[in-house]
Amino acid sequence: MDDTLIKRFAAIVGAQNTLTGKDAIAPYVTDPRGRLTAPSPLVLRPANTGEVSAIAALASETGTAIIPQGGNTGLVGGGLPREGSEDVIVSLTRMAAIVDTDPATNTMVVEAGTILQNVQDAAADAGRLFPLSLGSQGSARIGGLISSNAGGTGVLAYGTIRDLVMGLEVVLADGSVIDGLSRLRKDNTGYDLRGLFVGAEGTLGIVTKAVLKLFPAPAGREVAYAAVKSPQAALDLLHRAQGLAGSGLTAFEFMSQRAMTFALRHSGANLRPPFADPPPWSVLIEISSGRSAEDARETIETLLSGAFEDEAITDAAIAQNIAQQDAFWLLREEMSWAQKPEGASIKHDIAVPVGQIPAFIEKADAAVHSVCPDARIVNFGHLGDGNLHYNITQPIGWETERFFELEEAIHDSVYEQVARHEGTISAEHGIGQIKKNRLAELKDPVALATMRAIKAALDPKGIMNPGKML
Repeated sequence: MDDTLIKRFAAIVGAQNTLTGKDAIAPYVTDPRGRLTAPSPLVLRPANTGEVSAIAALASETGTAIIPQGGNTGLVGGGLPREGSEDVIVSLTRMAAIVDTDPATNTMVVEAGTILQNVQDAAADAGRLFPLSLGSQGSARIGGLISSNAGGTGVLAYGTIRDLVMGLEVVLADGSVIDGLSRLRKDNTGYDLRGLFVGAEGTLGIVTKAVLKLFPAPAGREVAYAAVKSPQAALDLLHRAQGLAGSGLTAFEFMSQRAMTFALRHSGANLRPPFADPPPWSVLIEISSGRSAEDARETIETLLSGAFEDEAITDAAIAQNIAQQDAFWLLREEMSWAQKPEGASIKHDIAVPVGQIPAFIEKADAAVHSVCPDARIVNFGHLGDGNLHYNITQPIGWETERFFELEEAIHDSVYEQVARHEGTISAEHGIGQIKKNRLAELKDPVALATMRAIKAALDPKGIMNPGKML
């Protein structure tokens, strides 16, 4: 990149917030799995919306591609440069202020670089709950979560982040700024621009601030593990829990024996297993009550005792205190990272209608093993909303290169079953670079054409996160 242009960008954010050296840029150009990396001529770290606007205006003037980036926790390369490009990374990590918390309207205004954990803590300090929760919440940032429409473990009760955002401030490709920081729950005055930018992966504009929905903190909360014999038994237990607890069922997580075994084997937290031996399948259940702790306890005990009497479950363990509740959740969260010590992994973030999950698992397992008979399937996820992290770990004794030679064939086998079961190839991770070709193959052509028309209208020069999604 021309030195003069670098200096013009540096003049916007200051020399100390313009990174050009290889070592300084390295953390910004590699994904968490270490599978994607591409050089960038510079990383810009703006301090406010005005600086982001000036960066976009200069990029538009010079035809420079810019890549918005939050915590760089994404798994599909959505926040990384393209190979062989001169994409400029715009890191929002300095824009991390919690601007305002308003318990009266149950809202919070935050800058896009705010870490999710900090949002959760600030909500708790105000006696409120921000329910988005996921394994990377200590480093994932709100702007990236909005841009990928993150899901997490609370979707069953609270929805994805699309449902948790009331308003947005967005910098467009030409540097103009949409001020949509509304706290209104009803505003029927035109197109839903907020919804347009949620899940757009930074291809239409850069989210700089957001109004988030808060909820009353529950008066009582109970967490338990239950052992089941099959995915169908887990689905039956879900329906039983929904019938008994209603909206008080705030999480229903699902995991295979191998997923739990890996997490127990590799967690650095020295976690205690909820059962003497990991059962074939397990579910993690959370029930919350706005009335009392006793109400939550009674509900989960009624659920599990009735299920046990009917032989719907084979064992159960209820957390006895907050520390054990946290340990139960940590075991679930460790499943995302516990595969790495076991070797290479081919990952799928899929969703199918909840009622089709047992059939999907049966067919997908058979399809994967027809490609790689010794593959180790690590299946876990959010049964309540149909989202599974259906991952394949390399066979014992195999070299990584040999395993990755089968990657496309394994993807084909899984995605064929996803299509047959009316599902999606991306439930919460996004499309990014990794899945854009698959999207082009599987998405409705008219829907794709509409997406391209929106992209062309808002970003006619193609400078906003090019090479992602479309």
